[in-house]
Amino acid sequence: MSTFAKNKKAFFDYEILETFETGIMLQGTEVKSVKAGKISLKESFVKILANEVWLVNSHIAEYEQGNRNNHNPTRSRKLLMRRKDIDRLIGKIKEAGLTLVPISVYQKGRLVKVEIALAKGKKAHDKRNTIKERDLKRELGRDLKIK
Repeated sequence: MSTFAKNKKAFFDYEILETFETGIMLQGTEVKSVKAGKISLKESFVKILANEVWLVNSHIAEYEQGNRNNHNPTRSRKLLMRRKDIDRLIGKIKEAGLTLVPISVYQKGRLVKVEIALAKGKKAHDKRNTIKERDLKRELGRDLKIK
């Protein structure tokens, strides 16, 4: 299983509660670009429209060997999930004020999969605590390396 893209910012901005594996509908040139690692999840988010799950604002670079049939780099892409899971997500989002964020894009077998997470936004003081913990771990790692 090889990972093509990770959304590191999601772990900093959100508290991850639950993760889901979804398929994604891609065009031919998009698949080739993703497998070449030319995808970014930096500003992307997941939205539920008309009982369908969509990955919005993700950037997949145009395929270099593509012709005039190349894809639009920032188009919305449909995510493939079971109806039961989608209904459960809709309920949780409405009930608790949670959001859906993309975590990573990876290959499973010959398919491209997207891992999305049900997440709760962090407050500013929570983010400061995360930074403190990360710095402490880094310092401990340095101390252990020196000794």
